[in-house]
Amino acid sequence: MSLNKPVLDDRSYQQIRDELIARIPVYAPEWTDHNPSDPGIALIELFSFLSENLLYRFNQIPDATKLEFLRLLQIPLHSAYPAKAMLEMTTKEMQGVRVKINTQASAGDVKFTSQNEVNVLPVSAISVVKMADQLPEEGTEEEIFYQQAAASVDAANTAPYQVESIWHDEPGVPRDIDATVDGILWIAVMAEKASDKAIVKQNLLDHPQAPVLLNVGFTPEIRLDNDLDTTSAEYANRFRCPGEGTSELGNPVSWQISTGRLTANNKPIYYPLQIQGDTSEGLSKEGIIRLQLPTAENQMDVFELNDPNMQGVGDFPPQLDDEANEKIIFWIRGFRNDASSIGKVLYVGINTVMSEQTVQAKAEFIGSGTGQANQVYDLNHSQVIASSADVQVEEPQGWASWSEIETFFASTESDRHYLLDKQTGQIRFGTGINGRVPQIGQRIRVTQYKYGGGKVGNVAAKAINKLVSSPLVKVANPLVAYGGTDSETLEAAIERIPGELRRRNRAVTRGDFKELALQAPGADLARSEVLALYHPQLPEEDSAGVVSVVVWPREDKINPNAPMPDKNQLSSVCKWLDARRLVTTELYVLPPKYVSVAVAVGVKVKNGFGIDAVRHWVELALRQYLAPLPPYGPNGQGWPLGRRIHAAELEAAAHQVEGVEYLEGLELVGWDDNGNKVENIVELQKNEVPELIGITVENGPVTLAPGELLSPEDTDAVAIPIPVIKEVC
Repeated sequence: MSLNKPVLDDRSYQQIRDELIARIPVYAPEWTDHNPSDPGIALIELFSFLSENLLYRFNQIPDATKLEFLRLLQIPLHSAYPAKAMLEMTTKEMQGVRVKINTQASAGDVKFTSQNEVNVLPVSAISVVKMADQLPEEGTEEEIFYQQAAASVDAANTAPYQVESIWHDEPGVPRDIDATVDGILWIAVMAEKASDKAIVKQNLLDHPQAPVLLNVGFTPEIRLDNDLDTTSAEYANRFRCPGEGTSELGNPVSWQISTGRLTANNKPIYYPLQIQGDTSEGLSKEGIIRLQLPTAENQMDVFELNDPNMQGVGDFPPQLDDEANEKIIFWIRGFRNDASSIGKVLYVGINTVMSEQTVQAKAEFIGSGTGQANQVYDLNHSQVIASSADVQVEEPQGWASWSEIETFFASTESDRHYLLDKQTGQIRFGTGINGRVPQIGQRIRVTQYKYGGGKVGNVAAKAINKLVSSPLVKVANPLVAYGGTDSETLEAAIERIPGELRRRNRAVTRGDFKELALQAPGADLARSEVLALYHPQLPEEDSAGVVSVVVWPREDKINPNAPMPDKNQLSSVCKWLDARRLVTTELYVLPPKYVSVAVAVGVKVKNGFGIDAVRHWVELALRQYLAPLPPYGPNGQGWPLGRRIHAAELEAAAHQVEGVEYLEGLELVGWDDNGNKVENIVELQKNEVPELIGITVENGPVTLAPGELLSPEDTDAVAIPIPVIKEVC
């Protein structure tokens, strides 16, 4: 049966006033002056005004009540998610400075905590690659040097290349390792001054903590390529979400250091470096590689060549400019053992750590057990990071750690489980049937936890500039911080209740996948769509057990008209859904595919309206009508996936603009996969939405082809500047 809504008194001021005045003849017939100037009427109006305000307050359900409803349903608000940033450190201390794990750095009032430790060494680095290039033109100076180098190795099969730096000369421009001649990542480790080179090298060899560890930070390009073949096996494998037990580790990577020694055949000798840690998982994602430097002098040096033509040839390191070459202490190179793809690299640096927008809390005693069901205890801080709390209960055999879970449904009476409301910092224990309870007098403590998060952590590059506990170390984030999201609002949580009760945190139906994808922590999505039975490699067939989820980011600063999720966002959604899908479901998380379209419109403007203003509003209306993100599109949810585009419906959208008397023509053009032009009706595939690449709105009939820009009127005369002679003192 249906639930009965409470009867609310929603009368307005006017209704209360009119009702009171209507009762005057019944209770006071001698009162005949009902005009506003009468003092009694003024009192009635005052009473009506106050009554309306009181009724408004009475009719509201306070936020505290809504929060209590969520608590009873055990549906906590989603907490803020912390931003992440890579930090690069420098120091002038010859012995280096050790920066421990959980060291705080700050960008103003925003705190970041290091996730690794690092021994900051007094060295810097330039990362370069040997990018494949064409043979130089005959007769040029480059061609002469190239022929001399080729002759020095007596090699008929040569590969020309250009030295390109990673991040150093062009920050933000990725380098494709797969397009190099050797597939090697080269790192030149340098002293600050050429005169300090020998001293720094000797300090590294004789360091009190030798062999010292060098932290190498690696960040791959996270933006997706625009020319992906959506029907290839590579595309399907790239966006397939791994199942439970599937390894995500990259292929093995070898790291070597230059020794300065040559073989009898004048070949360079490299010494293998031991890897003491690798959070990049084989250069497959952003992370830190910890390399153990050697302690022998003949295992760390640069190659001194008598023949200048051999510089940078073959296995020799690439050549930098003269100033940088004088500072190089040694070279490090990394490569895949099986020559498999590394892909595009955005940043490589040394003395780096990963950091998170969190603060490490101190240990807390939060109470003593009562033996009752549903015991609740509060931490001193809110916005607690998931899985960061170590909750312990003092049992007869000593302090025992309890585990954080998402629900007590699968817990038994002996399981040491607890729930954590990350938004409020509240810990809840079980009932004794579902989840063990702390007994009477058993003390409860939290030895450690982290808190923080929010969009405020998505700071710009180099905004993090202070290391709290190490004044001898300078710190900066070379790339922008990413992934921080704000906590969930109360209104959003209320809207989420029906879905939470229906799916119980499991993805089974189309709606489950769609709603859960938008909740992926750190992804910050604006839209998600589900394609059931859709396999990326077999788009025309129904594939049993396959679910593909297409996602859009909330913003894309590089291409706002066609926003594309990056690899970090896709990975967050993949991990979130993979933990909630059925074991029999094959899951893919895909970016949208955009189909380019162009529109040309001719309008007749009504008298009295500005021509330019109407043209602008027509263009804006069509852009919003074809936009992929809410609240735009035909139904306010973005352009539907796979829905074809009719020129007639664009005409209807343009007609709704005030000031348009009628249209004098509208032309729609698109292009299919083969580059052929399609007019008036553009068909889309299941995973496609339009991207408006060009629109022109003219006053009068259409004279321009769709996508053609307005240009000034041509003249016969050719404009030529007259040189101005500058006065020289």
